[in-house]
Amino acid sequence: MSEPSGPLENLLGLLDLERVEQDIFRGESRSALVPRVFGGQVAAQALVAAGRTVPDGLPQGPGPTRPEKTPSAHSLHAYFLRPGDPGAPIVYTVDRIRDGRSFTTRRVVAVQHGQPIFHLSASFQAYEEGLEHQVRMPAAPDPETLPTAADALPRDLPPDVAARLVEARAAVDLRYAEAPPWATVGRPREPRSQVWFRTAGKLDGQDAGSLLHVCLATYVSDMTLLDSVLLAHGRGGWAVGDVVGASLDHAMWFHRPFRADEWLLYDQESPTSGGGRGLGQARIWTRDGRLAVTVIQEGVVRVPRNG
Repeated sequence: MSEPSGPLENLLGLLDLERVEQDIFRGESRSALVPRVFGGQVAAQALVAAGRTVPDGLPQGPGPTRPEKTPSAHSLHAYFLRPGDPGAPIVYTVDRIRDGRSFTTRRVVAVQHGQPIFHLSASFQAYEEGLEHQVRMPAAPDPETLPTAADALPRDLPPDVAARLVEARAAVDLRYAEAPPWATVGRPREPRSQVWFRTAGKLDGQDAGSLLHVCLATYVSDMTLLDSVLLAHGRGGWAVGDVVGASLDHAMWFHRPFRADEWLLYDQESPTSGGGRGLGQARIWTRDGRLAVTVIQEGVVRVPRNG
């Protein structure tokens, strides 16, 4: 892969928050999708803020110590409270809930225009060995055999919609194993979707499992998770205007180290939808078959009155 492209450099810049005070950070915001801040951006920035307050070299729990003493993120739980304004910065305030021997907990509130728009709780764990098992990785086509997200766009999409889709995902090489929902409108199918992704360039100087890789996966995790809800009903989503949607809450568990600049399989499904909400659940796998992340999200999924 090439060095970071302009879009990837821009994304990395978004994640490089300004420290205003010891536990207060400020991030820029933008959106190429809809006139609000992309939820994955807010979640990733909040996790950056939380991670920057976690001290290095915390003592570990009982038993033999290992050199990997710096805690790494192992879970996050978040609520999207209000739409973010892409024209204004976001202020992230971090509460240091607990610094433990093995686990460290942080709470982050994102504020715009004096109001909270997002709430995150994140937990970090110092390295330790334990029982190991995982389920088997599902079958999926090789990413190199699949078209890029830009190449897979239907030709009949309005030019402005197509341009926004390409721009929004330019920092990430995203490849659908099957046609995305906006390409199969009116043809319901199994509520399951597979997407391969990696950043559009290498991330030199960053070890697998570092905060940056975790935050980039957090950013991408909000892009496609509710696609499976749309697929079950033959809906195309915001791209064609037949569904109004927004993320409500988001949870992730980071099981094993991974690199966001190497291919990751995002295997997603929707077990249910109803009451104006849809649920998506997913697993993220490394290409060599290691289960890296589990993701669950609920979102608003409404049919417009004229739809």
